[in-house]
Amino acid sequence: MSKFTIPDKVLYVCTGSKCGKRGGKDMYKLAKSYAKHHHGPEEIEIIETECTDRCKYAPVCSIQPGNTWLKEYHAKDVLKLLDLI
Repeated sequence: MSKFTIPDKVLYVCTGSKCGKRGGKDMYKLAKSYAKHHHGPEEIEIIETECTDRCKYAPVCSIQPGNTWLKEYHAKDVLKLLDLI
């Protein structure tokens, strides 16, 4: 069996239809860049999800562990939260 890195935190960013149009796609790109330059792969991983079925709250993302969900967010708020958790 090969080893793989298990990150301390994971940010799931919805980029489905409504979330993508309301900033989800931009958030995903920004978070990937942020994680690459400010954190290592063992610290945080950014995962793009197609749909979380919470379209009326778009854009939506989730930070694990802790089961923290953010709705109708601003990108700067998500990045600040990643540093706090």
